[in-house]
Order: sequence, then structure tokens, then C-alpha cells
Amino acid sequence: MAFQKAVKGTALIGGGAIATVFGLSQFSQYRNKHGALVQVEAEEGAPVRREHLPTREQQILALQSSGEFDVLVIGGGATGCGCALDAATRGLKTALLERDDFSSGTSSRSTKLIHGGVRYLQKAIMNLDFEQYRMVKEALEERAQLLHSAPHLSAPLPIMLPIYKWWQLPYYWVGIKLYDLVAGSQCLKSSYVLTKARALELFPMLRRDKLVGAIVYYDGQHNDARMNLAIALTAARYGAATANYTEVRHLLKSPDTGSGRQRVCGVRCRDVISGKEFDVRAKCVINATGPFTDSVRKMDDQEVPNICQPSAGVHIVMPGYYSPDNMGLLDPATSDGRVIFFLPWEKMTIAGTTDSPTDVTSHPIPTEEDINFILSEVRNYLGADVEVRRGDVLAAWSGIRPLVTNPDSKDTQSLSRNHVVTVSDSGLITIAG
Repeated sequence: MAFQKAVKGTALIGGGAIATVFGLSQFSQYRNKHGALVQVEAEEGAPVRREHLPTREQQILALQSSGEFDVLVIGGGATGCGCALDAATRGLKTALLERDDFSSGTSSRSTKLIHGGVRYLQKAIMNLDFEQYRMVKEALEERAQLLHSAPHLSAPLPIMLPIYKWWQLPYYWVGIKLYDLVAGSQCLKSSYVLTKARALELFPMLRRDKLVGAIVYYDGQHNDARMNLAIALTAARYGAATANYTEVRHLLKSPDTGSGRQRVCGVRCRDVISGKEFDVRAKCVINATGPFTDSVRKMDDQEVPNICQPSAGVHIVMPGYYSPDNMGLLDPATSDGRVIFFLPWEKMTIAGTTDSPTDVTSHPIPTEEDINFILSEVRNYLGADVEVRRGDVLAAWSGIRPLVTNPDSKDTQSLSRNHVVTVSDSGLITIAG
């Protein structure tokens, strides 16, 4: 009876939320239809797909001998490779430089999820924040695209949300159903409710005390590093000159013929393997270096203020029995207000993540404090008879989120996960966030 009352109570909670989502959706459509767009004119040719991928030596030679490129992208992470692929498939003469290996940074140190962001939808509704809503909507569309384009690297993943208070059942049920609603026709599978008995059947190690039931919803999971590499290789197959272990030393500038102002026209770079330096010239230079965004921006202008506020996200790898079979687990409210996932991965379990300010470094190392925080949250979600040991941590990594600075944000958790695109006075394009 109590279960039925809780489910019926969703009507009271959901009415206003659904109206909010509908209003945000209508506003989004209006913005898309009437919003002013800044267009950059470019002569696009038909992209030619190569039958065979060139070697790195051939790519380095192409960078040195191909003359001026239309687009030069600095950074071989997910964002940079995505920019290069987009440009190359539009027929633009494209170059891509990465100082380490492709996906060696943040793009290979994620939670392995392709998600729209359930908690961001909550913020959008509670705060009537259109930007958060638009980010969730866009992320859900991109989730569908990735699952469709790369089924060999991605797949839908059910995620269980255990409920320990009766009032939380209608609250979270409405939120998850709104998540399905925003996804629309791109909803992977409809979310559903589990009884306490069924939840424990799927994951017997779950804490039984006060367990009411669970809600299961669907998101995507992918191999982030392989996905990043696949995007880079696809860009190369469509003609982009892509080179890893090629470091940008400084930006090249020349006077603009019209205004006389100094404009970015390329980069001076160094082949880390051979040590040889050479110039790569381009009509457009894109800074997509993630946490290192500001270091490239300062190559353009030493006085420019920082826009990147780095945040560390730590994950640990534990034995596979710490998550349900073929199903993830979500803790929506940790002891300090964060969100923790427990996800099956390569017959193991990934647990994370954290969200705390950090310094920018090429090789971030997880701290014992962050590892112990995740372990304590694992203990809170499992039965009292389950011993969670430090020795169960088989591996750990830390990735740096390149969040964009907001002077009104009290910490990195409250910063928007959206991106920004800026163009400097000299024409350097930066994409960050």
C-alpha cells in the first residue's frame, strides 16, 4: 500500500517538472529557429576517403610540405580530434597536432559513460536553468550518435539507483522519467522500478537496511580511449594530416592585410621523436588542449586571464563483484553531495568519481585521500558484512576536467560542464570546457 501511495504521489511532483521541461523545450526550439548565428565563410570541397592510412612519417612530411592548411587543431584529445574530423569531412584542408599520444590525457581517464547528465537535468529544473537543459538535450543527442556510429566501441548500459527512503521513490522516479522524456525518440530503453527483493536478487551485496527498492535507467558506455583514437584515424582517412608526439613551441603571426593587426597564421612545432622543428601554417588555428588551454592562450597573449579552472576526477578499479552483472550502480548523493558510479568494465568494476580543484600536470596522480573517499562511499552502499579493503583497489587514475571559470561558482562541483568558444583579437580560436 505504501509503495502504491508513493508511486501515485509522483503526479503531484511531476506536474510542475513536466511543465518546466516542456517550457524549456519550447524555448530551445525558439532559440534554434530565431537565434543569431555567427557564420564563417569557407570554401568546402568534397571529402576524399583514403583507402589506406598513411604512416606517421608520411603525416609529418605532409605537415611540412602541404603548404597552408585551412584548419590547424592543437590537441589530440576527444575535442581536438572531433574538430579535425568535422573539418576534414567538410573538405577542408586540415592538420592536427598532439604533443603526447592521442587520448593520453583526460579523454582516456573518464567514467567510460556516454550520458546526458541526470543531475544536470535536476539542476535545470530546480533552477529553471535553460543552459543546463540545453546541455543535457545536446548530450543525449550525441549519445545516440555515438551508439549508432560506433556499436563496436559502445553499448547501452542499465544503471541501478537504490532507494532507501519512501519519499525518494516518487522524487527520483519523476526525475528519471523526465530524463527519458527529454531523450525523446533517442531514449535507449524505458526506465523501470524494482522491488527490494528484485534489487537484492540482482545485487546481493547491496545494503539491505531500509532498502525500499530501486529504479533502473539506461545510459551509454564506451571505450573512451579507443573511441578517441577511432575519431583521429577517421580524420586521417578523410585527409587530415595528423601527428602525435608533435609539440607546439609557439604561435606564428603575420600582419593582417586589411587592419594591419597581427593575426595567428600557424605554429612552430617540434617532432618529439626526431627532435626536428618546422612550421605549419594555417588560415585558422584552434586551441583544443583541454586542461592546457590557458598555456596555449598565453602563447597568443601573455596578459590574457585564465579561463580554465581544472578539477580532478579520480577513479579506482576493483574486482568485478563490486557491481551487479552487466549493470551499473549509482549513488546520487554521497556524504559530500557528489555522485558516485559503480560500473562493470572489462570484468572489473570502475568506481568514481571525485570533483576537487587541482593543479594542471601532464600526469596527474590520484591521492590517497581521494581513493579512501571512494572506498568509504563503496562501504556505505554495501552490506555491513561486506569487507571493503584498500587492497581491493587494483588500479587508479586521475583525469583533469578543463572546466570554464565562473566567478559566481563556489567550487568546481557547481561549475557548468558546458563548453565555450572564444576568438582572440589575433584570431586564435579556443574551445574549452
